[in-house]
Amino acid sequence: MLAGLQDVTFEFGARAIVEDATWHIQPYDRIGLIGFNGTGKSTLLKLLVGEYAPSKGTVEKSRSTSIGYLHQDLLSFDTNDSILQVALGAFEKILQLEKEIEEIGKELEKNGDEKLVHDYSDKLHELEVLGGYNIHHKTEEVLQGLGFANSDLKRPYREFSGGWRMRVLLAKMILQQPDLLLLDEPTNHLDLPSIEWLEKYLQHYQGAVVIVSHDKYFLNRMVTKIVELYQKQLHIYNGNYDFYEKEKEERIAIQQRAYENQQDYIRQNERLVERFRAKASKAAMAQSLIKKLEKLDRIEVPEIERPNIRINFRLDKVPGRVLVELKDVTKAFGENNIVKNTSAEINRGDKIALIGANGKGKSTLLRMIAGTEPFTGERKWGHNVDESFYAQHQLEALNMNNTVIEEMMNCGSQKTELELRTLLGCFLFSGDDVEKKIKVLSGGEKARVALAKTIISKANFLLLDEPTNHLDMHSCELLAEALNKYEGSYVLVSHDRYFISQTANKIWEIVDHEIKEFKGGYEEWVEWKNRQESLERQEFLAGSQETKDRKKDTRNIEQGIMNKEQGTSGKVQENNKSIHASAAINKEHKKELQKQQRIFQQLEEKIALLTSKKAELETALSDPATYANKEKFLQTETEYKKTSAELEQLNKQYEEVFEKIMKLES
Repeated sequence: MLAGLQDVTFEFGARAIVEDATWHIQPYDRIGLIGFNGTGKSTLLKLLVGEYAPSKGTVEKSRSTSIGYLHQDLLSFDTNDSILQVALGAFEKILQLEKEIEEIGKELEKNGDEKLVHDYSDKLHELEVLGGYNIHHKTEEVLQGLGFANSDLKRPYREFSGGWRMRVLLAKMILQQPDLLLLDEPTNHLDLPSIEWLEKYLQHYQGAVVIVSHDKYFLNRMVTKIVELYQKQLHIYNGNYDFYEKEKEERIAIQQRAYENQQDYIRQNERLVERFRAKASKAAMAQSLIKKLEKLDRIEVPEIERPNIRINFRLDKVPGRVLVELKDVTKAFGENNIVKNTSAEINRGDKIALIGANGKGKSTLLRMIAGTEPFTGERKWGHNVDESFYAQHQLEALNMNNTVIEEMMNCGSQKTELELRTLLGCFLFSGDDVEKKIKVLSGGEKARVALAKTIISKANFLLLDEPTNHLDMHSCELLAEALNKYEGSYVLVSHDRYFISQTANKIWEIVDHEIKEFKGGYEEWVEWKNRQESLERQEFLAGSQETKDRKKDTRNIEQGIMNKEQGTSGKVQENNKSIHASAAINKEHKKELQKQQRIFQQLEEKIALLTSKKAELETALSDPATYANKEKFLQTETEYKKTSAELEQLNKQYEEVFEKIMKLES
């Protein structure tokens, strides 16, 4: 065991966060820690790292266990060092060793002492063993994976915004390779390419990982165990988030049936007690029944902390077929072109997700559509379009002196106070929270008020910039459900892939300064993208060789013409022989290349099939039903080991063939 909690109770004043909680984290665990906002997930992580002490019980940690903890409070760190230097701080021991080697080197220049030579040699060997010659390359690779350009690496850390700073600190943490990584909302500050990179990195991470996240898609791909903080207890599920959802429903149904059966039993016995109590001959029996009922371990009624409240939209007007038309629009910030002479059209019924890497101009394009960002070109607004725009800057439009409920009532939505209070519950404002003044709210709370105002407007066209950023998983699901039923149209920017997959019927991406449209949902777009990348790779491998062959043939022909012009017939004959020999070599060369390309493609297909099979077996091994049947478990485990070994072998062959292709092309 790396770390864990044993019978831990923790209280903030009179409020208990957990009671008698036990949770053990094993090496290589991939755990998703979930729960509604405010239940205390971040508090649990702080207990594990020793920032808080439990009221009762013990926090256990192996003496040798190293823990990396990524959380929002890290943003208070500031420095003039470059982001590369900050991330390189992960290799403290190696950096110290480099300094010592440099100092010994200077001493050796002055003094050729034999002991110094030995020390210098020993330290160089130690540096090699620790992988010291590789740390700059490794650090640059991780920073680039998290979205930084090469030109950013030497820029001072303090020049970057909070989201980008968090990426630097995440890079430093994963480079430190602690035994246990605790990640509190790691995807909050990442764009889609960076989230995908982080997934791939963590899948091969050698330590254990605990993730707090409201990104269901991320959890499904990353974790094999869910720990839910619910009603002050920790509930453990051996599977990903989808497994947890099904299993929880079953557990609640079982508990409900057990509760109902026990209530029937209690009622029957209470009736018998009432009947026998008055009769002297039956008094002893009545007392026995009373004692039996007193000793009974009562089953609690399964409660749902957050009921499924429906968010309903009302539309005043039906717009024309075309809502917005962009014609030959261009937008640039200095030398940074966002879009250039591009056109697009938004039609009634379109539910568009605008996706891509940070810095590509997604939010800028959203403002251009809304008409709040100047640009060159034409933007035509359709008939009867009534838009509502949600973005971070909308927070400034809130009346700071209003309470939350007053701000909602002044929107002109014609909803009753009870309806508005119910709706605010979806946006994490419960009870007395709605009476708070806007001016005392945090940035995240203000964002939720602004989003709630956007949702209750009677607009038939919504523009939503990162609407899920300050919502918990349950609220994201309610919002996705509401947007599915919404009869209007919208364009949304989000990095939450599950949310996009549930809400979009079209995908927009800014590619080469143009708006590229894909007519279909997110899952279909991902499949299409993967197919395109595979085709491009195959075309590149085949095409690059054909180009080289043509160039060689052209050079040979040109050489023959030159020799002819020089009138050196003898040399021409020799060169002709050389050309024929070269052509024969080229033919063999090309034949070998095509053979390797065929093998490469076959390996790709086999690897895809085995990867899919391995994922199915992993799902089977995470299912408790598999363990109930010993024979089935042994068979599944054997099959899993065999598939893993085959996959490892194929991946080695894949790399070898790829290297051969690269050599043949050079």
